Amino acid sequence: MNTPVLRRALTTAAAAGGTAALILAGAGAASAHVGVTPDKTSANSYALLTFAIPHGCEESGTTKVAITLPEELNDAQPTVNPNWTVEKVTQQLSEPKKLADGSSITKRTSQIVYTAKAPLPHELRDTLVLSVKLPDLPGTTLNFPTLQTCETGQTDWSEIAKDGQDPHSLEAPAPSVTITEAAAADGHGAAATGAAHTEQASAVTDSGADARSWAGLGAGVAGLVLGGVALVRSGSRRKAGAGK
Repeated sequence: MNTPVLRRALTTAAAAGGTAALILAGAGAASAHVGVTPDKTSANSYALLTFAIPHGCEESGTTKVAITLPEELNDAQPTVNPNWTVEKVTQQLSEPKKLADGSSITKRTSQIVYTAKAPLPHELRDTLVLSVKLPDLPGTTLNFPTLQTCETGQTDWSEIAKDGQDPHSLEAPAPSVTITEAAAADGHGAAATGAAHTEQASAVTDSGADARSWAGLGAGVAGLVLGGVALVRSGSRRKAGAGK
């Protein structure tokens, strides 16, 4: 085999392998912290926040996850996870807080605490989901400092990036969600309804057209069958008449 060609092939393979290793290392680093993924970020909307628990403390299994709610939120509804028990921690406010509807509250939910029924092995991951009402504050970043307790040790995911700082540069960043502008009618308004009606009408129309096409085809086939039967019968009668 041509030696220069072999060398080039090996060099290319080594470079590709090195690139793949760097990509995998980056992916591992990116997924090494507790993070949150919202299903929506629109201001004044209800959102499901999914917190990922990807690993334990070093090689120790996770036993508890305490998620602190930002002051902008008054409450959160935790989703049941069969592997964990869950409780709300309430905070007494120093003074009543007035809400948008004119009512006032004297306490709020400050923390959601999930306790593992059995330690979550460090090589496995799980997810914890909270339902929250996002405030009408587009552009605001909500931080959720999260304390991960393990069989041995704990990790406090509470570092918050300063202005202009890349959150990924932090060693233990707090999970965060940035609120965006409110969606038009947030999926429940006239525009969305009209779109739904249009889609439904389109589906009905398409189904009707398909039904009519199949009906026409069926009628055509039936006609051919009946015609064939009639032709056979006619031939049979002519043969019978000729035999008499």
